[in-house]
Amino acid sequence: MSYDLGLVLGMVIAGFAIPAIVSAFSDSRTPRAASLMVMIGGGLIAWAVMGKPGGYTLDQIPEVFVKVTRDLIG
Repeated sequence: MSYDLGLVLGMVIAGFAIPAIVSAFSDSRTPRAASLMVMIGGGLIAWAVMGKPGGYTLDQIPEVFVKVTRDLIG
């Protein structure tokens, strides 16, 4: 898996965890699955940022999303 794909997957997984956390708290449940999603997403993001030489800047993130999406579609 490339670092770019790891970054994008981590951000998507962590992004999906936010509504799950809000839903769990609004229903007075423990957010177990959401916590697991946050840890997996955060781990993928950390792996990508620390593994890529030079890391990522905030300006590069949209370009990385487009590149990964383009690679997956075509």
